Amino acid sequence: MKFAFSTLGVPGAPVRDVVRLAVEHAYDGVELRAHPEEPVHPGIGPGERAAVAEEFAAAGVEILTVAGYARVAAPGDDGPVLAELAQLIRLAGDLGAPYVRVFPGGGDEQSPEEADATAARRLGAAAPEAADRGVHVLLETHDSHPRGADAARVLGPVGHKNIGALWDVMHPWLAGESPSETFPALSPHLGYIQVKDIASAEDTTPLALGTGALPLPQVAGVLRSEGWDGWLCWEYEKRWYPGAEPLEGLLAPGREYLRRLTEPPTDGPL
Repeated sequence: MKFAFSTLGVPGAPVRDVVRLAVEHAYDGVELRAHPEEPVHPGIGPGERAAVAEEFAAAGVEILTVAGYARVAAPGDDGPVLAELAQLIRLAGDLGAPYVRVFPGGGDEQSPEEADATAARRLGAAAPEAADRGVHVLLETHDSHPRGADAARVLGPVGHKNIGALWDVMHPWLAGESPSETFPALSPHLGYIQVKDIASAEDTTPLALGTGALPLPQVAGVLRSEGWDGWLCWEYEKRWYPGAEPLEGLLAPGREYLRRLTEPPTDGPL
């Protein structure tokens, strides 16, 4: 497997510092949070995009994802959401990133069926441009669609190879879905997996990998049993928890934990 980390864990860090962290701690790639607070977002111009892509390429670090905030199941007109999707797809294409992350974002005023249909319609509309640019748009297990089963209700009807799923391991677990249920629901659509750890279901403060409550060994066991060998990305939510320990000092042990987690099981503890 390949390992990445999200810039959500180093909010506002310059690109050169992000690349340095990836190189120093032997991460294969980086998930770029695409928000105006960050140095890389849809508002930057062609020259800046080229410079970012060149800096990563020169260091041998892959840009895994443009992690956007489009909410594809949100109530309202399709136009603004489709425009946001197009901007994210073009940014990913310019950076050479294979993935764009989007959220469901369904509202309480919708029925689940309405939210599913809205998300499927918008993702289907975005699929041709994603395909043209060599980008895959991934619906994260999150908010209104936290389980693999929820995401699959949207992705099945879309039925396009450039529209898939991002498995954030926290949200299905909080919703009561086990890894052995999430994986088969998402496997036909699965782009990659976000790993993390938290104190408990009541306290989602980010922790070092392997020190909290999330069932990471069970996730790894399912992946090994199914022969899945894609990307694991550590999403450490420092931006939302400023009091959390800085990510930089956790990156090396985090990568070692992931390496041991994804190897065949041994008799020793993780």
